[in-house]
Amino acid sequence: MNHRFLLVPVAALVIAAPVQATVYLSVEQAQALMFPGATLAPVPITLTAEQVKSVERASDVNVLSPQVKAWRSPTGGWFIADQVVGKHEFIPFALAIDEHGAVKSVEILEYREAYGDQVRNEAWRAQFVGKTHASPLKLNDDIKNISGATLSSRHMTDGVKRLLAIYELVLAHTNG
Repeated sequence: MNHRFLLVPVAALVIAAPVQATVYLSVEQAQALMFPGATLAPVPITLTAEQVKSVERASDVNVLSPQVKAWRSPTGGWFIADQVVGKHEFIPFALAIDEHGAVKSVEILEYREAYGDQVRNEAWRAQFVGKTHASPLKLNDDIKNISGATLSSRHMTDGVKRLLAIYELVLAHTNG
């Protein structure tokens, strides 16, 4: 009797293993971190078709959803929870904007990709602090790219740019 065996390299089994999502912060934890001690008031916003077009023109970034998950701080700042596409999966993130419309901080809430999580690096995220809608926000220009995380870097930069456009065109004029 002739028996044949299929030998599968161990590396093939490791590569085929599913990638587990890593949750770093909940929305509530990010709010407490980005606006310590503040009670944030939810201000649900649904962008109109015209607002979507305006944001896309102003940011040169597509709006994924007209629903904006925003909270207003008592000091006039804003907290926005949103997401961008990494390479294949969504990257949920939070953006804190101060009362003058400048980025206060950026936090990655969850990361699901096998590669590119270097966008969680505090020094990389700190590049956004102080940026406004008027800032260029261009990868390899005022925002440094991360080798091995180019798509995550580009999409996070675009996401911040889009949210700053939403702030400038909609939230700054909302009495929430």
